[in-house]
Amino acid sequence: MIRLPLHRSLVGLLAGLCVASAQAQSADRDGLVDFATYLDAIVRTSNDLASQREAVSSARAGIGIAGLRPDPSLSLGAGPVEFSREVNPKPRLAQSIGLSYTIETGGKRERRIAVANSQLRVSEVALEGAKRQAFADAADAFIESCRTREALQRQEASLKSLSDIVRMNELRHSAGDLGGLELLQSRNERDQFLATVVKARADARAAMEGLSAPMGRRWSEVFGTRLPGCAFQPGPASEDVDALVSRALDERDDVRGARAALDAARAAADLTRANRKVDPNVSLSYGYTPQGRRGIGDDGAPTDPTPRSNTLSVSLSVPIPLSRLDKGDLVQAESAVTQAMLALRQTELKAQADVRVTFAQYNAALENLTRYRDSTLGDSDKVLDGMRTSYRHGSASLLELLSAQRAADDTHLAYLQARSDLATATVKLQLSLGRQPAL
Repeated sequence: MIRLPLHRSLVGLLAGLCVASAQAQSADRDGLVDFATYLDAIVRTSNDLASQREAVSSARAGIGIAGLRPDPSLSLGAGPVEFSREVNPKPRLAQSIGLSYTIETGGKRERRIAVANSQLRVSEVALEGAKRQAFADAADAFIESCRTREALQRQEASLKSLSDIVRMNELRHSAGDLGGLELLQSRNERDQFLATVVKARADARAAMEGLSAPMGRRWSEVFGTRLPGCAFQPGPASEDVDALVSRALDERDDVRGARAALDAARAAADLTRANRKVDPNVSLSYGYTPQGRRGIGDDGAPTDPTPRSNTLSVSLSVPIPLSRLDKGDLVQAESAVTQAMLALRQTELKAQADVRVTFAQYNAALENLTRYRDSTLGDSDKVLDGMRTSYRHGSASLLELLSAQRAADDTHLAYLQARSDLATATVKLQLSLGRQPAL
């Protein structure tokens, strides 16, 4: 059932939920698949949504990566090694061990985490956008499947009526009450209409196949032989379109996505400014030189060995930020923020226009369906029933009956199209408000 929650009363909302629950239970008893069950299957099995959820997981992992601190560096050294023959005895190898660490300044780590968090929000909103698109595609496929199936049922019934006319004319022709030309005309009309029914059958099968694409699986794999439940009914109309626009700006995923993109651009600009701060490097090293060997001096006298040495040194190195004289990275970051602000403004304008357009389309579709349901559809059926009775009694010609049959079929098909248009307009209006569609 189409329940569009346009009113704000708690009683109306509870009533809509109760009706939707009752319809779902009824559809399940009848072996039909209601629209909510179809959407649940899409959430579970859609390949597009699964891919987007992986993107969210990747963005969430990026937060931990952004919080990592610089790794310290460990250095080991030995030497120098003396190769000259004139130096004798050879000095012993000195050994050293050092540890260096880069100190981040300007709050770079916090800025990186902020950027990662903003990217996570962008990914989450993108997931909601992918879900909204999947629901829109699913609604189109579901509505089209219902329309083609019910149109086929109507055309099958019309074919049966034409076949009944042919059988009746054959009996009348055998009794001598009907000429052969009129019998041939009724057969020709039935055979021509059979081609229409054959195409309608193909359309219905194609529409059923179209239900598989949003799920990422065949319909029969998920629901077996069950068919979509097509008990569409219009919901209440509302004239408070301004309230709907205000609500849409708070709940639409594209607006929230544009806001998240703006936050991400601002966080990236903050990180760019922080990255312009130089990061000093602190090093601590320890050196050990063992005692030297005894030697012979130039005068031939023995010399004492050099004593062993233990040294500790600390050093601080600071990059000279000559590259910071160029401010191209700041200009790019601020330009990205400006672009995000303009994109948000444009998205909000599009959202407002979308709500107003879909609201007008919904009211127009509701008016058309009401007219068909209250007068046009019943009038066409009465005309057809009266023409059939008149034809049986010989008061109407075959051409008049066939004309009435075509008019009634066209009216029923137009009614089914109007009902599909209303269902489509309802889904579009719900999606334009940032809500999950319900039929």
